[in-house]
Amino acid sequence: MKAELLKRFEGEIRELERELTSELPQEIKRARELGDLRENAEYQAAKERQVFLQARLAMLRKRVAELSLLNLDRIPADRAGFGSTVHLHEVDGDSIVYRLVMPEDADPEKGWISTASPIGRALMGKEEGDEVAVPTPSGIREFELIKLVTIHGE
Repeated sequence: MKAELLKRFEGEIRELERELTSELPQEIKRARELGDLRENAEYQAAKERQVFLQARLAMLRKRVAELSLLNLDRIPADRAGFGSTVHLHEVDGDSIVYRLVMPEDADPEKGWISTASPIGRALMGKEEGDEVAVPTPSGIREFELIKLVTIHGE
């Protein structure tokens, strides 16, 4: 999982750097040729895109650095943590399966929730049999962790 994330982030970094260093300067140059920069929508859009790309690159580089330092051996083998798949039974009878992932990978339709989300935070460090109460906007949801597969068990 860590290697997949690093590969994906590094690929996106290469794409963004290419756009920032080759495509965007050409767009800015073309927009400048159109005249007055104060009333030039193309120029403004290109500059806004440049700021966005720079911010996204900084965030991705930070995440790559954090992931590179992540020691998977320090993730507990018997408690929920990054990469764990948790099978939950909600008090009202529904069963739910979630996988705890990085915020960038969160996809509720796939059952992938961020370790930084309210449910993800509540599940961190829990073991099979533990009960978890999660405050949500619609009220407190209560779960029992019925099965846990950690990143080490996959």
